[in-house]
Amino acid sequence: MLWPGGAPAHERTGVGFDRQTQQATVTRVVNVSCKSVNAGGETPTGDTSTAEGSSAEQQAKGTCKKATIRVDTGDDKGRTFTEIVQPDQSRQLHEGEKVVVAYEPSAPRDLQYSVADVNRRFPMGLLAGVFALVVVIVGRLRGVMALVALAVSFLLLNFFVLPAILQGSNPLVVAVVGSSAIMLIALYMCHGLSARTSVAVLGTLISLLLIGVLGSQFIGWAALTGNTDDNTGLIHGLYPSIDMSGLLLAGVIIGSLGVLDDVTVTQTSAVWELHEANPTMGWRSLYRAGIRIGRDHIASVVNTLVLAYAGAALPLLLLFSIAQSSVGTVANSELVAEEIVRTLVGSIGLVASVPVTTALAALVVSADRPGTEAAGAGAGGSAAAPTAPAPAPATSVSAGTADARPTPARGGKGRRRRH
Repeated sequence: MLWPGGAPAHERTGVGFDRQTQQATVTRVVNVSCKSVNAGGETPTGDTSTAEGSSAEQQAKGTCKKATIRVDTGDDKGRTFTEIVQPDQSRQLHEGEKVVVAYEPSAPRDLQYSVADVNRRFPMGLLAGVFALVVVIVGRLRGVMALVALAVSFLLLNFFVLPAILQGSNPLVVAVVGSSAIMLIALYMCHGLSARTSVAVLGTLISLLLIGVLGSQFIGWAALTGNTDDNTGLIHGLYPSIDMSGLLLAGVIIGSLGVLDDVTVTQTSAVWELHEANPTMGWRSLYRAGIRIGRDHIASVVNTLVLAYAGAALPLLLLFSIAQSSVGTVANSELVAEEIVRTLVGSIGLVASVPVTTALAALVVSADRPGTEAAGAGAGGSAAAPTAPAPAPATSVSAGTADARPTPARGGKGRRRRH
């Protein structure tokens, strides 16, 4: 019902990511005076004490680079243009470097192309190849299946989740349905079709629903709009019908899914292994043993999730540190409040997944009763256990004689146990 027919079209704005781009190569770089190409301009108000004035002064007196760039793709393949690189720019161009250029057809011909970014396809592709090789070498067949499941996850995101949200479907419903599909395919593909995997799937689904409910309540209660930076502002401008707060909630659900899989699969496997080690354990004993393992898992996973979000928001936190803002001021800002809600809601879902999954696994695996023979052995020997044949009576041989007399067995408490 939610499957989209394709992302709705729109006219490009030429802002941010919404630009036409082509691949290009830097063919020549020469040093020129910044003053000769008017790169720095006049120092604002003649004041060099400010950062803007100091930068303009350095540019006016410094050495710039004049780069010649050749377009390698598109209708203008082979066309060249020049770009001035100022000395204080963070990205310096080098001869032979592969770059991405932005194209604006409505601009004057000399200004239609400009360098937008560096072409990172080769190092990124090499890193992805090394990752895949390591996964296959260590994981073998399961590693191969994990890579296939990862590819399927990306396909579902690109062909279902994103287009469905762009078409105006409820982001929360789309995220739950898409995450459930990813979870079913990935878990069964990597771990096989079994009761163990089904328990992990059920525990993950329950935790996802909990995260969705909590996220919906607290995002609304905290009045988080989800429109906090240039990218989200551009999305809202292009597609006003998209619920940006719902998009934020969808991100929380999808972001929590990967860690949830790890927790639920690990807890289920732990309970199953405990049952294999001692088939006579009841579900309560299995639950208590499994939850002890889960407590260690909770401590490490929550710390991992918090640090992951803190690492992603590190530049923002650094800006607040520079401004010497108080903790309350920082936490109250929408940018940081989004990350706090995202972290805490996801962590609550992760923590809840441990007892839920452990209880489900203990109930399911304890239904697999041991056989009669195993039950007898576990009870310390019963009538069902096979009885070993009695050994021959012990004999005592007198020195220098050939006859042997049976030694009478000692009765009562003195009887020796047969091993």
